[in-house]
Amino acid sequence: MKLKSALIAALLITGLMPITASYANVKPVVESLTFTPNEIELMSANTKVAFELIVSHPSGIRNLTTIAKLVGPSNNSLGTVLTRTDSPVNPSLSKVTFQGILNVPQNIINGPYNISVDEIENNSSAGYQFSTGVITPKKIREISGAEYALLIRNNGDLNFVYDTFVGPTHNTSLGVSYNNPTTFNNLNPPIWKVGEIYDPNKYFELRVPNQSLIVSTTTPSICSTDGKVLTPVAVGNCTFKVFTPKNKDFALKEVTQVVSITSARTKPELAMSVIANQTSKNLPKSIEIFRVYSPTGVYILPKSTSPTVCIANGFYVQIISGGTCSLTFQSDETSSYLASDLYKVSFEVTRDPQTISFATPASVSLSTKTLNLTATASGGGVITYETSSTGICSISGATLNLLKSGNCSITATQAGTSTLASVSSAVTLTITGSTAPTKTGITCIKGKKTKKVSGANPKCPKGFKVKR
Repeated sequence: MKLKSALIAALLITGLMPITASYANVKPVVESLTFTPNEIELMSANTKVAFELIVSHPSGIRNLTTIAKLVGPSNNSLGTVLTRTDSPVNPSLSKVTFQGILNVPQNIINGPYNISVDEIENNSSAGYQFSTGVITPKKIREISGAEYALLIRNNGDLNFVYDTFVGPTHNTSLGVSYNNPTTFNNLNPPIWKVGEIYDPNKYFELRVPNQSLIVSTTTPSICSTDGKVLTPVAVGNCTFKVFTPKNKDFALKEVTQVVSITSARTKPELAMSVIANQTSKNLPKSIEIFRVYSPTGVYILPKSTSPTVCIANGFYVQIISGGTCSLTFQSDETSSYLASDLYKVSFEVTRDPQTISFATPASVSLSTKTLNLTATASGGGVITYETSSTGICSISGATLNLLKSGNCSITATQAGTSTLASVSSAVTLTITGSTAPTKTGITCIKGKKTKKVSGANPKCPKGFKVKR
């Protein structure tokens, strides 16, 4: 069955099998449109371009000829006739080739010439007649705006006049549609003040690969440039150009701008007040604070840098714990002012005091080995202990370990709470006495004789040595 279908299809394509009803109402198909070469040099001796068009339809092709049209710079045009190659003409031939030669005049304007070929119709023997519509070639290169065209160069120069870039976005009268409106249309306008930086890439959209935006100035005493960005340096009128330079493909594209440069932006000074110290009674609580305004009259909201103590909330500060509450104020930059310095305001939230009771014996014998520590704070809470007398004593939780005789310094601490201040108490304990020497044993050997010796510091008898 598959073999039979393939055979029928092959016969239809070659025109050896008549059309059937199953192929009714189909348009002619453009198999290919090519032209060789796809770019020519006017300085060359050969400026001929060969065109070939292949169109197919099961019922055959009606046209004997068609016209290839080329439109170039300033709408100047060229054209040539494409004639079918089957001879004698077979009206029922299902695939037809049209060919033609274009002789390009050497005095023509160089540039890209866009190509279109008049429509082709199927043979009326099908009982209907459809057309391909105007035929254009497929993409053949990556030069923006000339992807489908015949390129006509003069001494290597295409001189293609093309919008290699569009903008600027700060000129709202242009009505330009940007490919990436989020990047370009939503930017703030540039600030034309001394000391600012104007980067063309933020305000112009480049639309060709392998090109870059360049900026130049005719008023370097007012605005200077390194070719990439423009820097206003003095008050006055700045005249500058943004351009993509001419190369072998594209003509020079430039935009001239004249802007008025005004004096540099300054940092505003903010007026600060004092916030009185607070107590930790009745926490959490809110207090109203002073207002801070920017030079434009906008209220500047404070920010808390001590969120465990206080939280800034508009005109108020919520106090949640004792400690130091630190707030910062800073105005944002605008087109007229730089951002202000960071101003800091702090106030204390005092915790209620508490007492601690901590007592130990004045001295203790080393033979006791350990001692339980007991301290209590008036506000309750966990007591922690620590010692700086390392080597004499150590602490594990609330247990004091006696290591050797000497003075052992111990500190008991209650860390406090959000409303209670921390409290500590230190004592010194004298550790007396000494530990009994620890007896150890060794085995001594002399020849085949062995002898065990024990004591605080045992040694082998004369002639014996320690058995390893």
